[in-house]
Amino acid sequence: MILADRPGVGGLFLNPIFLSAIFSLLLAQFVKALINVFRYRSRSFKDVLITLFWKTGGMPSSHSALVVALVTSIGIVNGSNSPIFILAFFFALIVIRDSMGVRRSSGVQARTLNLMGKELTNRFGIAFHPVKEVQGHSPAQVLVGGLLGFFIALAFCTL
Repeated sequence: MILADRPGVGGLFLNPIFLSAIFSLLLAQFVKALINVFRYRSRSFKDVLITLFWKTGGMPSSHSALVVALVTSIGIVNGSNSPIFILAFFFALIVIRDSMGVRRSSGVQARTLNLMGKELTNRFGIAFHPVKEVQGHSPAQVLVGGLLGFFIALAFCTL
């Protein structure tokens, strides 16, 4: 029996598809936290942890890293003709499109609403509670995340 085929949680942590996906996600978030530390030199440890475990948006895209790692590793392990590969491929397209399109647009709109709300508060004293500004991804962030996911999946599934 192959170790990755063991039932239970132990087999999950030996499965190259799971490992490539989780390592892609974690490495992308780690790189994002490092970039933020060097970009904003006075960041606190708490800010770094929030970036590492919670923050979305930024370079590289952990969304893209995760879904591209899934698609690539499933393609290597099960073949590109398998139904699960086709499902993962279209799932990845939806996630990437959403992270670049809908989430980015929502973030721009939220930023505009917050600026307008601040202006209303300053001019007329109207109470305004800011909305959360969700940061989407630029095409470059998606590309770098996707490459990261691809090469990590390649490493886990072929080495």
